[in-house]
Amino acid sequence: MDQKQWLSVGKVVNTHGIRGEVKVVSQTDFPEERFAPNSVLTLFDADNKNQLEVEIQSAREHKGMFILKLKGFENINEVEKYKGWALKVSKEDLVDLDEGEYYHHQIIGCSVVTDEGAELGVITEILVPGANDVWVVQPPKGKQVLIPVIDEVVLDVNITSKIVKVHLMEGLI
Repeated sequence: MDQKQWLSVGKVVNTHGIRGEVKVVSQTDFPEERFAPNSVLTLFDADNKNQLEVEIQSAREHKGMFILKLKGFENINEVEKYKGWALKVSKEDLVDLDEGEYYHHQIIGCSVVTDEGAELGVITEILVPGANDVWVVQPPKGKQVLIPVIDEVVLDVNITSKIVKVHLMEGLI
């Protein structure tokens, strides 16, 4: 069984034209790298039971999606069966981030403590509503707390110890 850990970078939502191109919804912050010619990605079916390594021949952005031409696929009949499949990359192939930047999978599961030492809970989800991300923190008991990811609130993120220190501005909780 495959022991690699995989992260989604896109999802095949449809075919495009008759020459074997697919429409992909991007799920990555690095589409220019992930969908670059000669990039190798792995297609996974909905159950993650079947997988197929593919190489990007060409890509272009079109109406908020990406149109990918995969090497070795020349017509619509060859790619139609991959509708709904996820495009993934191995965790070993992650792009190095600048200091102060983190992948979502690194943030989820971190404990959140205030600058006064109070434990708020654990980050369970990351919302991306627009201007800034919002971390959903689940306390041991009670309602979820929404933490905006802004410099005034998020003071320190320690990925190694899985602890995030925040300053609760008035009215935040």
